[in-house]
This record gives sequence, structure tokens and C-alpha cells, in this order.
Amino acid sequence: MALTELFGNVYRVEGRLATKSILPGKKAYTEDVVRIGKDEYRLWNPYRSKLAAAILNGLKHFEFKSGSSVLYIGAATGTTASHVSDVVRDGRVYCIELSERNMRELVRVCEDRANMLPILADARYTDTYKDMVEECDIVYQDASAREQAKILIMNSKFLKKDGYAYFVIKSQSVDVSKDPKEVFESELALLKDHFDVVEKVNLEPFDKLHMFVVLRKR
Repeated sequence: MALTELFGNVYRVEGRLATKSILPGKKAYTEDVVRIGKDEYRLWNPYRSKLAAAILNGLKHFEFKSGSSVLYIGAATGTTASHVSDVVRDGRVYCIELSERNMRELVRVCEDRANMLPILADARYTDTYKDMVEECDIVYQDASAREQAKILIMNSKFLKKDGYAYFVIKSQSVDVSKDPKEVFESELALLKDHFDVVEKVNLEPFDKLHMFVVLRKR
């Protein structure tokens, strides 16, 4: 079976994206699984994960590594976060989620994965979880909120200097009446004093009306 490593613990298995599971024999959601020798690879659906879509669309700066600490804002039910958990392995993924409904499913995923910590909180109020989160190597933000850039700025206090932020700008959540390109530009303009833009990735055809941006903290 063809197996190609793209990044640490991220692979193409027979042409499909996958992460090497830290928990063989246990699924995080309804993902397909491929076993090769003693290892298990969880197939990563780009239609369910913007990070997976970005990788398949040519993402070059993938700073998630074994041992990385990640603040994940907008973890939802833990689909993408579980794959990040595979990648960082002995690191930590702090999963911020506002919805109590999503949190119930997220907690179930985290119970099986010791490197994932579920935190029920509003990412606009960082003081509510400041004692639960360490200084992180990466902030990953995929929150459906109006003031997305401001949320990232507020949470950048948890990010190390020169650390990376992965920012999904959801134009329809910011302002449904504006052209998406105008929204993307205005959100990035708010970040210019805090971050340098490293890379932009179009997510089509997997996701529309979103922009995926890699940033480095100044």
C-alpha cells in the first residue's frame, strides 16, 4: 500500500490524506481507518476539516510537530482537533468551544485522548481560561464569530513570540452583506500590528467563502 509522509505524522495513504493515530483501535468520529503493519492511519476528510483542505491545496508552512502545544479556538466536536492530537502526539491541544451541545461530543473525544483538554468558554473572554492554558507554539482559530480578528488578537497573549497562528476567516460570519474579498482584507488589516502574513491558501472546492491564513506573531 502506497504511503507518503507529507509532514510529521501526516501522510498520503493511497492518495488520501491521513494522520498516524496515537490511539489505534479507537475512532474519534466516523473516520475511515487504514492499518499498515502495526500502525493505524485515520483518513482525514478535507470536506470536514479546513486544515486538511489547506494541506491538499498546497499548504507549505505546517508548524504542528510532535511536542507542540496548540490553542484551538472553535474546536466544535473535535474532528480536526483529533487529527492535530495525532500530529502533536506528546504535546497538548487546548480545545476552546462555546457550544454546550458541541462540548458534549468534544468531551467524549478528549476522554480517549490524553493530550486534548476541553474548555467550555467564550474565546472573547480569555480571563475565564487563562489559568488552564500554557504558553503555546500555535494558535489555531476556526470560530464562527463576527469579530474574528479581534478574537485572534486577544488570544495571541497565549502565543509565544514568533509562534504561528492558523486563522480561518469566515466571511459570512463577519458580514454577510459584504464581498468575501473585502471581508478578508479588512480582517487581515486589523492584524497587521500583531502578525506577519506568512501564507494564504484558497480552500475551494472543499470550502467556499473562507480564507485560510498562516501568520507569525511579531
